[in-house]
Amino acid sequence: MKAQSKSQQRAAGAALSAKRGEAKVSDLQGASREMYDTMSEAELEEMASTPRSDLPENSS
Repeated sequence: MKAQSKSQQRAAGAALSAKRGEAKVSDLQGASREMYDTMSEAELEEMASTPRSDLPENSS
């Protein structure tokens, strides 16, 4: 699944960082925490790697 906005991509990146042990899970909040709990590392990797140039800041 590709990210649909830059904010969604950032949340996926934060969740992916926590999944890999590079950041604290306790630092996650909101969408990034939900993504951490419900998505696999592969799903987060795909979402976080979406090219940013065509994405809006927030999804509508």
